[in-house]
Amino acid sequence: MKNTKYLFIVIALLLSTLPLKAQNIFLANEYLEYEVSFIGIKLGSIIVETIGSETVDGKLTYNAKCKMDSYSGIPFVDLHAIYSSWMDKSIAFSHKFVGNVKWSEGWDHNKIFFDYEKKKITNKHWLNDSMITNDSFDNEKKMNDGCSLFFFARQYANLKKTVHVPTFIDGVFSTKINFLGKGDPVKIDAINYSVKTLYLDGKTNWQGVYGLTGSFEGWFTDDEARIPIKAYMNVYVGKVLIELKKYKREGWKPPKA
Repeated sequence: MKNTKYLFIVIALLLSTLPLKAQNIFLANEYLEYEVSFIGIKLGSIIVETIGSETVDGKLTYNAKCKMDSYSGIPFVDLHAIYSSWMDKSIAFSHKFVGNVKWSEGWDHNKIFFDYEKKKITNKHWLNDSMITNDSFDNEKKMNDGCSLFFFARQYANLKKTVHVPTFIDGVFSTKINFLGKGDPVKIDAINYSVKTLYLDGKTNWQGVYGLTGSFEGWFTDDEARIPIKAYMNVYVGKVLIELKKYKREGWKPPKA
């Protein structure tokens, strides 16, 4: 009888480290709004929204959108970008990405298609209405884009392993993520109690929008939603704080520490 009891405990512990079902992470009409600040100076906002399911080239995908805007009047920051990702239903990799970033010259429109059957990635850029790149990459790995990484990290936040995630940011790169598991209780202004969290850190070898590169760390809610509530990332101005300010997810309450 004792052996049976111990067996159940071992099984429970093993199951607790497995990734959640994608449906637990991805819930349509979720709204997460973050504020970005640098040494107390509020720079801008990041809004992540889940749209719903959509079929892309005969495959069921989950569509999400990320919108980044700097606040007006900030002298050293001018950023406006909208990214959309069509992720596999496993939330482990991406099938399609569309990005739009405003530069001084106009809007950079980017479309990426991941064709895993043909082992090809197509990466196209337009500046306003003029195509400026149309590149093809040989590829044998399942890839993430800059938007789908947000959901990949949520999916595997309790993995308790270090992984190198194949990542496409205008080329084939890798994102190192140390899924360390249990984090310290975290208190943020948007929630009136300390939140139970899972902690990760890592490093990129690519450069994203506004110079995003290098080391990062984040705290995710320790529950089925695994919502990021706080993060530090490196950009042109230095290490910025990204903190959850508003949220909407049906039936969800942040877990108390």
